[in-house]
Amino acid sequence: VQPSPLWLQQRLESVGLNPINHIVDVTNYLMAELAQPMHAYDAAKLQGGKIIVRVAEEGEPCPALNGQTYTLDSSHLVIADAGGPVGIAGVIGGGPSAISEATTTILLEAANFHAASIRKTSTKLKLRTDASMRFEKSQDPVNTVRALARAKWLLEQVSPGIRLVGGLADLYYPLPEVAPIAFDLDWMRRKLGKPDLTAAEVTGILTSIAFGVTEADGHFTVTVPSWRATKDVSLKDDLVEEVGRMIGYANLTPVPPLVPSVVPPLPPERAYLRGLRQLLTAQGYTEVYNYSFVNEAQAAELGLPIEDHVRVVNPIAQGQELLRTSLLPNIKRNINDNAREYESFRLFEIGKEIHARGRELPEEIPHLAAVSFEKHGDGVANLFELKRLAGTIAPGCTVEPAEARSFEHPFRSANVTLRNEPIGRLFELHPSVVEIGRAAVLDLDLTKVQALRTAAGKYKPLRRFPTSAFDLTVPTAERELAGTVLGFIQEHSGPLTLDVRYMYDYKGDKGRSMTFRITLGAADRTLTGEEVTAIRSQLLAAVAAKYQ
Repeated sequence: VQPSPLWLQQRLESVGLNPINHIVDVTNYLMAELAQPMHAYDAAKLQGGKIIVRVAEEGEPCPALNGQTYTLDSSHLVIADAGGPVGIAGVIGGGPSAISEATTTILLEAANFHAASIRKTSTKLKLRTDASMRFEKSQDPVNTVRALARAKWLLEQVSPGIRLVGGLADLYYPLPEVAPIAFDLDWMRRKLGKPDLTAAEVTGILTSIAFGVTEADGHFTVTVPSWRATKDVSLKDDLVEEVGRMIGYANLTPVPPLVPSVVPPLPPERAYLRGLRQLLTAQGYTEVYNYSFVNEAQAAELGLPIEDHVRVVNPIAQGQELLRTSLLPNIKRNINDNAREYESFRLFEIGKEIHARGRELPEEIPHLAAVSFEKHGDGVANLFELKRLAGTIAPGCTVEPAEARSFEHPFRSANVTLRNEPIGRLFELHPSVVEIGRAAVLDLDLTKVQALRTAAGKYKPLRRFPTSAFDLTVPTAERELAGTVLGFIQEHSGPLTLDVRYMYDYKGDKGRSMTFRITLGAADRTLTGEEVTAIRSQLLAAVAAKYQ
């Protein structure tokens, strides 16, 4: 065993391979030249004088050329002698049988393995080699004998004293014959857009690149050579590419396709979600995209039952073993991440909640989760901002106080209803859930919102007469609900009241008060000052009797 000639070393280095000795260098050279991995064993180190291919035993160790020992299982193939594995098939050779300076007799092995088997072995062992990368591409089985013959010739050139003593052993399992591919000349012409293509041209092109061709009256039957039949050419469309590239794509006249230029309408659900995203972004909300996965700790933190989740059999990463039944676990993470960087922000996510249904397919429900956050302040503005947003998304909805869940503020949680149907929740996250600041969340079931919205809006003409408005400040108890006061004003303000809107809340030394704006108007006339004063006086009397 000696160093390789300079020409062989230079060629190996030009393709990124390190020269080792003239025996190993020949096998590596052939791997680069013919794409056929080979391995040379020190025959004197093989027990029993032969090698076999077999399935590895569970827990069987295999010392490799890279100095590491790999623990194998029954999904791996090994090259073995009478004493055990001498290489991991298609991946790496074994250390104990490696070529050394004392080697006098070698055994050359060139094999062909199933691509998927080698890929699985390489992935499972986390070992990618030049050999495994080539076997993964589905090598030509016939290439093994060609490579051995070439190896014998090269070894005789780089080591003139070498001689063949053991002959050639070929354990060949006949492969299924590759079915011939049939096509018509007219079909080929249409595919290439070349109406003047002749049968002689097609035959000449395919024959020149080693395809077997039989043609009769424009009907072709093509036999694929072995080195092109492994995951390369298997369909008649593949032959279109072969003919096209030999003709030259520059020689084909491009013709624009005749297709209708009418844009199909968006499905109603997609159009609704697109419009909703535009609405939210126009109002200063930033959209976030989260994975649909959560872990058990995230679900337990918000009191979400683990059994309601769909469990992922093969999670792509640790901590992503469950499909989410709520957008809130990941939204909570978004809030805490952004709270470290910003004083205030608004964000939203539109995604699907996925609920397990026994042996049936999971139920997927599109939801909106919108967030308003501020680092300083009492958080009231966040709630009223999201209440306003709920009214924009679902006009006519009402917000009613509700019992708080474990992750909600005990005094700041409510149900959102539309036409007496619950469509979501409005709440402030419990201070223990948010690291800093205050965050309010609007969670809406978009399937219900879309179903309950008026399909065809009723036309309302523009007002022809001006309106009158005045503000009313009402002294209230510390925990009085704004909705209760608003409802009282609506009840006592009379039929000419067009709108009652909450403006702001004030807390001072003398207690708490709420300010509302009342808008009055009539469809057929402008209200007089006397009418407005009368309504105002009537309302003041009612409020004084109730809240003084």
